[in-house]
Amino acid sequence: MSVAFRTPLPRQLHPARESLYHELHARPFPVIGSPVRISHLALLLDESDREMDFQHLCALCTRYGVNPPAAHDNSFYQRLGDLDVRWERHLEFVTYTFIRPGRNESPFSQTALSLLPQDWLEAVPGQLVAAQHLEVRSPDDELLDREKLAACFEGQRLVSGRLMEGAATLWSAFRLHGDGCGRILLHNHGLNDNQTGRLILRVLELETYRLMALLGARPARDLAPLLRQLDQQLAEIIAELSSTEGLEEERKLLQQLTRMAAQIERHRADTISRFSATQAYYQLVMKRLEELKERQSGPNFTLSAFFSRRLTPAASTCDSVSQRLEDLARRIERAGDLIRTRVDLKLEEQNRRLLASMNRRSRLQLRMQETVEGLSIAAISYYGISLLRYLFGALEPLGVPLNKDIATAVAVPLVVGTVWWVTHRIKKFIVEASDPERENPR
Repeated sequence: MSVAFRTPLPRQLHPARESLYHELHARPFPVIGSPVRISHLALLLDESDREMDFQHLCALCTRYGVNPPAAHDNSFYQRLGDLDVRWERHLEFVTYTFIRPGRNESPFSQTALSLLPQDWLEAVPGQLVAAQHLEVRSPDDELLDREKLAACFEGQRLVSGRLMEGAATLWSAFRLHGDGCGRILLHNHGLNDNQTGRLILRVLELETYRLMALLGARPARDLAPLLRQLDQQLAEIIAELSSTEGLEEERKLLQQLTRMAAQIERHRADTISRFSATQAYYQLVMKRLEELKERQSGPNFTLSAFFSRRLTPAASTCDSVSQRLEDLARRIERAGDLIRTRVDLKLEEQNRRLLASMNRRSRLQLRMQETVEGLSIAAISYYGISLLRYLFGALEPLGVPLNKDIATAVAVPLVVGTVWWVTHRIKKFIVEASDPERENPR
């Protein structure tokens, strides 16, 4: 008997360490024998529906007396009476897969959904996107002829494929039938239970991801005419810009571009997640087709040909519309930059002319100021000399030997020089007081 010894580990463990180990085993392939009848539902959920969906699953477990899943679980597998249920939570949708062993005499006459409580089934939260009935027939069952296949699929045109290198054959119309669900018929030619479970899971994922990818097709088709209209408006604005000269007209064009840019950003916000999801789901569909290892079988469409002709154009349309949105947004931005540049240049030209006009007025004011300054010096000097003449005239009666006229003549240059010097000192003081660079020298 061997004894396992516990190896010491570092004390600090990452909080998500155990979940990282469990992540690869969160959704194991089911082990399913044939014959079997399977019903598969995929429902689109928003944030408010996710908790309601979990509680609804717990209510189903309570009805059958089994333990419900834990609150943090993203997958749950349990036996409910004669059914096996597989519940898986994805990023934006949740899937229910109900597995009922056994076969019907006529395919799809008794489905797995018929064993579920109808009130519970009708109240499942979310928006139903995919609803599939899949039936697997065992190698011992006889192959269905064309008439029986037509009866199983209500006469709709079938797509068939030899899967797993010929070990199984698939038939489906990939359309809704009278019960509101799609139908897929698989005939097992020699797969074991593990291989059958993996094949069933891949086929169900193929159909679920196909429908999820197509969710972006309608918004893309609705948006394409609007993008053509916006593209034409942008071309008209650019053509009008080449002949526009007035600043007010350019401002109106800039306002139109701003409204167009806001409209484009709104459409981008509404569709970017959907278009990105479409591309992701499309890649998953192509990957599942590769994993099915299909061979050509008869005159019918193969799965690869069917999806290449029907799904690829829809995914390409979503990608094209998404690229047109991005391209239109960049073109509107460039046109807006061009108009703003022209407006800025014209504003700069107006400012330059305004500054030139202000310089001319400043020079004129300076000349007028200098003229007034000269007149002021002359007037002040005249009054000063007049006062000195009165003073000289008063000194003569006092016996001062002074000639009034000669003294006045001598005083003229002194008075004028003094007035000029005082005036310029006052002017210099005012200029220095109003110059901030002189107040704060570097």
